[in-house]
Amino acid sequence: IVGVDLMLVERVIGRLTWGRVLLSGAASGAWFGLFVGLLLGLFTTAASPLGPILVGLASGLLFGLVFAAVGYGASRGRRDFTSASQMVAGRYDVLCQPRNAEKARELLAKLAMGSNPGT
Repeated sequence: IVGVDLMLVERVIGRLTWGRVLLSGAASGAWFGLFVGLLLGLFTTAASPLGPILVGLASGLLFGLVFAAVGYGASRGRRDFTSASQMVAGRYDVLCQPRNAEKARELLAKLAMGSNPGT
């Protein structure tokens, strides 16, 4: 089954606000910082790996917050919405070997008849 006449459909989910931008930036930065902190904690010679983990978490949160604020501020409201993109086909073609074409047509016809709500 092959999709033909592909389109990228973008649906607007909601409006971006400073609060959402900063919260999202802080959260993604904290996740990355936690990851880096865990890696540093694995290879530290200190008695407790908690220090590098907390430093990584805090610095990741701070950098994520700053980069999100700078990025959103630079857009100056030109793109102040969140959206979800999806690839959609205008139609679908079924490809098969020529010797199986007739059987494929029969199966598709049976499927089309069975999916009608009136039957």
